[in-house]
Amino acid sequence: MYPVQITAPMARQLTDIGFESLTSAEEVIDVLENEEGTVLLVVNSVCGCAAANARPGARMALDNENVPDKLTTVFAGVDLEATAKAREYLLPYPPSSPSIALFKDGKLVHFLERHHIEGRSAEIIAENLKLAFDRFC
Repeated sequence: MYPVQITAPMARQLTDIGFESLTSAEEVIDVLENEEGTVLLVVNSVCGCAAANARPGARMALDNENVPDKLTTVFAGVDLEATAKAREYLLPYPPSSPSIALFKDGKLVHFLERHHIEGRSAEIIAENLKLAFDRFC
């Protein structure tokens, strides 16, 4: 597990703009099984591609006419129980940190794995997410 002194500022990059931090398996289940509409889930991470690409891309994507109804995040290596439960909803994809998932009425409809994030600019990630938002939100 990572020290909170390191991860708290990284988590705030999302929670400060309206993402709800899910820290338990129960919270993940509640959101992903009981939420109608669309839910964006960011699996946050301490790695460089999360800092340079995933978190900024997710933030930029929200500057769009269509956006998800609910914004959520789990932090890999911090929220162990919540991350493990969230990854069950991301199957058949293997565990990936960072990653960004869009759910509609509890079903996974769009997913960016680490290999879609690493090496791509935040702007490209944002545009990818905006296209998904326009289609599903």
